[in-house]
Amino acid sequence: MLAVIGTGTWGVTLALHASRLGVPVTLLARTAAEAAALDAARESPRVPGHRFPDALRVTADAAEALGGAAVVLLVVPAQTMRENARRVRAQLPPDAVLVSASKGLEIGSALRMSQVIAQELGGGAHPIAALSGPNLALEIAAGKPASTVVACLEERHARRVQALLMSPTLRVYTQTDIVGVELGGALKNIVALGAGMCDGLDAGDNAKAALITRGLAEISRLGKAAGAAPLTFAGLAGLGDLLATCMSRLSRNRTVGEQLARGRTLAAIQVEMRQVAEGVPTTIAALQLAKQFGVEMPITELMRRVLFESLLPQEAGAALMQRGPKHELDGIL
Repeated sequence: MLAVIGTGTWGVTLALHASRLGVPVTLLARTAAEAAALDAARESPRVPGHRFPDALRVTADAAEALGGAAVVLLVVPAQTMRENARRVRAQLPPDAVLVSASKGLEIGSALRMSQVIAQELGGGAHPIAALSGPNLALEIAAGKPASTVVACLEERHARRVQALLMSPTLRVYTQTDIVGVELGGALKNIVALGAGMCDGLDAGDNAKAALITRGLAEISRLGKAAGAAPLTFAGLAGLGDLLATCMSRLSRNRTVGEQLARGRTLAAIQVEMRQVAEGVPTTIAALQLAKQFGVEMPITELMRRVLFESLLPQEAGAALMQRGPKHELDGIL
């Protein structure tokens, strides 16, 4: 049995995907009212047009949702992960694999989501994994082909998750580099904000390709310093996720960047969005992490100034172009 904590677009999509495979799935809603509304409609307004299979149950009762679950997917905004882990820790089955499918870093601690979960659960009580990759939720809900990766320090636990989610339309790979997989998934959202700004400014494909590539270098520098395997960033959780998020019109972070470049304020954009653009808070946490490791992150620093200090996107672009000469692989080799 699979339990999914989180009724956002990605949480509902993962619940839909697994239940379509015949896996018994319980979706844990935030309130009894939300659970009743979802169960009555048998679909989510966040993923319209996709009916819940019979194998998918919805409840607001954590004990009911988690009892007997072999795998628990935590699919909540990064800044609420700690609260959600604390909320359900007493109901977790002792042998369940916990999987973070959230892409972000915690502001203040700069911790990855698996680290936040481990803190709240008291260390090694449960195996903890991370799910990441080029996974635009609405495409997966529609049955379009995609791939993802599950990372866990003990690969046998990643294989348990792989067995539940693998399908003819979703290839699931395994990894042991949970640090790299989580950092790739979190940091690419910052670069996607910049890619959206390129689109909004009509800066051209050369500029956007350069930003994506240099963004990947920035991710790789911080990842290596934090203990990740650099090769991970050439995989699904690195380059794959970065490309999808920077290029797709379905990407929230790319859309936020584009709207900022068109002159709208961050506050106005966020009011209209029904979902969290994780790149915004992750920008702050990433710079905290970079400071810990003494890593230079010029794209992230300029993004912080655009988001929170009213630096114009075109001024940020000019500042990147006018930086001093560097070797392309500084900080990576």
